[in-house]
Amino acid sequence: MARYMKIPLLLALLLFAGCKQSETAPAATGLFFRTITVDDLSRRYAIYIPENAGHTSMPLILVLHGGGGKIENMTGQTGKKSPYRLWMEIADREKCIVIYPQAVDGPTGWPNWNDCRNNAPILPEVDDVKFLTTLMEETAKEYHTDADRVYVTGISNGGIMTLRLAAQVPQRLAAIATISASLPDSSECQMPATPLSVLFMNGTADPMLPYNGGTIGNPPNPQHGTVLPVDSSVKIWMTLDHTDTVAQVKEYPDRDPGDGSTVVRYTYDHGTNGTAVVFFKITGGGHTAPSIREQYSQLWLNYVGTQNHDIEMVEVIWDFFRDKKRVVR
Repeated sequence: MARYMKIPLLLALLLFAGCKQSETAPAATGLFFRTITVDDLSRRYAIYIPENAGHTSMPLILVLHGGGGKIENMTGQTGKKSPYRLWMEIADREKCIVIYPQAVDGPTGWPNWNDCRNNAPILPEVDDVKFLTTLMEETAKEYHTDADRVYVTGISNGGIMTLRLAAQVPQRLAAIATISASLPDSSECQMPATPLSVLFMNGTADPMLPYNGGTIGNPPNPQHGTVLPVDSSVKIWMTLDHTDTVAQVKEYPDRDPGDGSTVVRYTYDHGTNGTAVVFFKITGGGHTAPSIREQYSQLWLNYVGTQNHDIEMVEVIWDFFRDKKRVVR
């Protein structure tokens, strides 16, 4: 009888070994373009899985493009310069997962995020908050991301959408960072009400999103809506977070005097639950992400204004993100 028991036992051992191997097999690494269906709408996104990703939970970073943007440009697939593609290097070094979501086309045929501006008819009528939170949830299921270390950053329309997430789903986030963005001054959404660490990065000579507030566009276009002055947005978050009112100031070396811009960082610490508000003021800067390595062409700068070359946008934002964790509310 014992002899006949050996075969089922051997099969069981083989099956167990096979299951164990499957559970410990590393995830495929690199950049992948995928789709996900949300509200019966197929949505595109790119996801980067870092090299040597293990089974420990990893931070998750969402990177939102600006109005009219494409994830192929953000990730450098078109060959054009993109400071945002450097997030993939951060992912390899720091063991993070990075997602580049794609907005849907609005009435003008260009992709835009539904970011709360209620006086901007160019925006599509879709639930982008649901899309982005669904991406967070599904990625967590597949890759065991760290729910306490979810970060969102975006530029322009993507930056305003980032601010919408901070207002509507702060319980999901550890910190956010915006570039060339400000709060809408006419919003269909609630104003931020929950403390959260926020970084702003804005150029004082931005030709598209006016630093001192007003109508968006180059030239200004009423179809694009209006925003508050950048200083007002910073103060709103300082007040909400109950941060220090006197900043710690750091002036960055002017590495490239020829770019016509300089950088000063203002840090407002000691907010509620350890929150902080940081403002990178790019004097002379345009509607661009600062970068040392990924410098835009002069043709593009003629439209969006000066790009600062004194700091690397991804590095200073990651320095801000790295020690921030979600506050359980």
